Amino acid sequence: MIKKIKFEQLRKGMFIHELCASWISSPFWQKSFLIENQATIEKIRKAGIQEAWIDTAKGCDVLVAETNTSAPVEIEEPAEEDIPEPRVPFDTIAPISMDAEMGRAAKIVDKSKTAVFSMFSEARMGKAIEAEQAMPLVEEIANSVMRNPGALIGLARLKTADDYTYMHSVAVCALMIALARQLKLSDDETREAGLAGLLHDIGKMAVPSEILNKPGKLTDEEFVSIKEHPGAGYEMLLEAKGVGQIALDVCLHHHEKMDGTGYPKGLKGEQISLYAKMGAVCDVYDAITSNRPYKAGWCPAESLKKMSEWAKGHFDETVFQAFVRSIGIYPVGTLVKLQSGRLGVVVEQQMGKSLLLPKVRAFFSTKSMAYISPVLLDLSAPGNQDKIVSREDASTWGLKEIDRFWLGDAAGHQS
Repeated sequence: MIKKIKFEQLRKGMFIHELCASWISSPFWQKSFLIENQATIEKIRKAGIQEAWIDTAKGCDVLVAETNTSAPVEIEEPAEEDIPEPRVPFDTIAPISMDAEMGRAAKIVDKSKTAVFSMFSEARMGKAIEAEQAMPLVEEIANSVMRNPGALIGLARLKTADDYTYMHSVAVCALMIALARQLKLSDDETREAGLAGLLHDIGKMAVPSEILNKPGKLTDEEFVSIKEHPGAGYEMLLEAKGVGQIALDVCLHHHEKMDGTGYPKGLKGEQISLYAKMGAVCDVYDAITSNRPYKAGWCPAESLKKMSEWAKGHFDETVFQAFVRSIGIYPVGTLVKLQSGRLGVVVEQQMGKSLLLPKVRAFFSTKSMAYISPVLLDLSAPGNQDKIVSREDASTWGLKEIDRFWLGDAAGHQS
């Protein structure tokens, strides 16, 4: 039986069906879990959560004395398919500015990293994955992408060597959602694409850590081990709860290539599903733009240029072009040179405007070879005389830590 109770009635041994709080406000990544100790209750208290739904069939009930005085609300447990999801149609989510979304996106990224780490750690220990528990996470990521895709996608690109595998999954989730919307997929298809992105690399938990985190070049034997992760992940997801065909497909086939040279099945062209084609693009883009132990990440715009050169053999060209439209020709974080001789970092795409006219924060003069007071330029604004003439490599100009010029107040979340 599902029962709604006050925080004061919680005790060890109760099974939380759902906390009366949003996913981002909850201190736990799972929606449902067993209270195993007092520390769990303390976490709920610190989060300021006043009520919770418990499942008395899976855990303890309230104490008899409390039942007589507090009279908690009780309902019969509904069938699983009848439990409504707290979802909002994506078309009803109003776009907002990068600055307005950055703080919220930073919180979602932080919590998502923790959630994915927990979920993947359970997979590494051989526990069955409960994928439906990850859907509130996917929903929060999707809502952020709908409000402003550049914020969360930009933040998720910034990784350390220690959290690469987990943050890569968060980033690919966000990129899949943005691409799904560009391809005009339905809300449900977009959510499933996001879940597929989140779980696509779960099979890496079957790869020995020393190989997965090796800073140097892999041996042939080690590369064979890495290439087994799609199949290992597919087997894990077959045993998981709440995993649909899309996530299974993307997990198994995101390393397939259009010319048939990919793995594990060597699929070619239209043998590869739309979702696996999407996964291939999103996976590669985040991988090559991220810093790795053995290689600094490429500039986002340079990465798109490289991918366009590979597109015919590696990617579906229609999907790749939609991907470019979803993140921009000059994605957030790209260093560009302006006609005025200033260098700047792209800080925001212009919704519904030319991909060539983003907002740029100029901070360096190539004429005086010196930093200048940062100024935000809207290249699409009436009367603007400046424009992008080239993308640039920060190392060429001796520039370091240029991400701070687009991160703003969210920089504190990336320490």
